[in-house]
Amino acid sequence: MDATVSDTMIAIHHTKSSFSDRWIAYCDANQIAYKIVDCYKSDIMQQLDDCNALMWHISHQNPKDVLFARQLMYSVQAVGKKVYPDFNTIWHFDDKVGQKYLLEAIGAPLVPTWVFYSKEDALAWADTTIYPKVFKLRGGAGSANVRLAETKSQALRLIEKAFGHGFSQYDAVGNFKERIRKYKLGKTDFIDVVKGLIRFIYPTKYALVAGRERGYVYFQDFIPENNYDIRVIVIGEKAFAIKRMTRENDFRASGSGDMKYEKNNFNDATIRLSFELSESLQSQCVAFDYVYKNNEALIVEISYGFVKEVYDPCVGYWDKKMNWHEGPFNPYGWMVDAVLFVLK
Repeated sequence: MDATVSDTMIAIHHTKSSFSDRWIAYCDANQIAYKIVDCYKSDIMQQLDDCNALMWHISHQNPKDVLFARQLMYSVQAVGKKVYPDFNTIWHFDDKVGQKYLLEAIGAPLVPTWVFYSKEDALAWADTTIYPKVFKLRGGAGSANVRLAETKSQALRLIEKAFGHGFSQYDAVGNFKERIRKYKLGKTDFIDVVKGLIRFIYPTKYALVAGRERGYVYFQDFIPENNYDIRVIVIGEKAFAIKRMTRENDFRASGSGDMKYEKNNFNDATIRLSFELSESLQSQCVAFDYVYKNNEALIVEISYGFVKEVYDPCVGYWDKKMNWHEGPFNPYGWMVDAVLFVLK
């Protein structure tokens, strides 16, 4: 498609299995002008000369994206072009430490969280706090890099490692156990299990690029009596949600593969809170993960990305006035529409 810079032209970086295939399909169906660009090429700024906007589903698991994606998007945004995701949406993505400060700054109901940058401070806290506590690395999705420190001695070992040899970004043991769990449930095949064994010898490219995590330690309160969490995704003035059940004999829900979608699984207070927080964050798209303590919703973490296929079975969505809209919907079209709206 050809256009001058005065026309509305959206640049889309197309990556297999990302949002981009849905964006492209929506543009084709609605006669929206777009061009495919390659953000990995050195001439990307020239590729964008005739475009008003750039849409790129940045992945925290792609080592190339981790190296430069945020910097590129911020640079494109700096010259007046619209981007998706923008700064407010992406800067804290896959960064639980950044999310802690951000959510505390806006007064969001975050699960009590501690971050320490010295071994001495961490050890002093570990000596007086109440257990269990949830240990996390700043990055990771699907419950990766998340462990339960049930005792002081377990917390001390994690602290020693955090300020010593550090942690690989790829947990080969935890990942292998997860592959076995899914194999037993019939959700993956034996080849996938074998790939997990190979990862003990050959780590992921992302882990090699990112290096080891060290020099800080992150803990959250363990909130008991939650056999599920609630994820609410807000895109503009619309929201949808899923209920994720925990794994068997495990406190983690993210990545379990056991979801519920019916409207009666969600309460209005949590949806309303999500709209309010999204507005405070000024985010184009934000997913809130909640657990509950005495019926009060507490945020575990936030994200801007999600796995498309997990949300395809959603049975409806809410608008900002809390009206429920039953039936299928296209959140990826909402993303394109949000970019078009600010270009008008």
